[in-house]
Amino acid sequence: MSLVKKYGKETTLSLLRNMLLMRRFEEKAGQMYGLRKIGGFCHLYIGQEAVAAGTIGALDLKSDYIIGGYRDHGHALAVGMDPKAIMAELYGKATGCSKGKGGSMHMYSAEKHMLGGNGIVGSQIPVGTGVAWKIKYMEENGVVLCYFGDGAIHQGAFHESLNLAKIHDLPIIYIVENNQYGMGTDFKRVSAVHDLAQMGYAYDIPGKQLNGMQVMEVYDEFVNAVKSIREKPHPLFYEIKTYRYRGHSMSDPAKYRTPEELEEYKQQDPISILLKQMQEEKLITEKEYKKMDNDIKAICDESVDFAEKSPEPELSALYEDVFAEA
Repeated sequence: MSLVKKYGKETTLSLLRNMLLMRRFEEKAGQMYGLRKIGGFCHLYIGQEAVAAGTIGALDLKSDYIIGGYRDHGHALAVGMDPKAIMAELYGKATGCSKGKGGSMHMYSAEKHMLGGNGIVGSQIPVGTGVAWKIKYMEENGVVLCYFGDGAIHQGAFHESLNLAKIHDLPIIYIVENNQYGMGTDFKRVSAVHDLAQMGYAYDIPGKQLNGMQVMEVYDEFVNAVKSIREKPHPLFYEIKTYRYRGHSMSDPAKYRTPEELEEYKQQDPISILLKQMQEEKLITEKEYKKMDNDIKAICDESVDFAEKSPEPELSALYEDVFAEA
């Protein structure tokens, strides 16, 4: 039985819609950046949608948490954050999810258990480990998903965190989203180990590699992984191999890769793959897909309109939400 048939229409439609929302939102964000409506850093998630959709789709966000790096728009959308608040944050407006103070790399929602993106490479790994410790200490039934890129895996904090997680059997899944490039360098040039999934075994943490262009494979694996951790807390480690279609950030022309390489990965587009699988199982028609797409495009247009009309933060807000030790 195919995974699409196994999980049925409701689940697959939700995964398809989430990925499509990420794609259209990021396309709109890129357009607004090009028009200089958005400033600063902006790291788009286009091409990697199956990772956030498939992993977060397996969670119960009443008890579970996620924390990630600077490529965090997709994760914020996947947990159900309001696209208007995300776009307003990109614009630096007071109505943004971080009050316009964080921008692209700092999407956050306490309500949705989205503990933020992080601009410092690898900084989220010990923090996510700490959240998992809190869950175990308080005898809760939650699971933490901690995302980072292949460029962060050689940070010392990664190794310290995995060691602690194994010692204390913490309920956390470490996820390296290997999009093949750490900024502009092929990860194979800077990593002695090319199968990154092996790195968990140094700390006796099971590691596994997944195809991050196949959302159903990711979802199915994480349904089982999350279930196993709820039954008996323990850490897991996944390398999810994916590919970003755009540069490292909006300022990166990505001349370090060939057009042929990019086209090869676009032929493995996660949205197109799931759509085709659903059509083969007669779970969606072309007309229904086009309506979904148009509805999502309208949501993205509304988010831009909201951001455009939202006020700038007051000058006094500069001193709010700042921790200062006496």
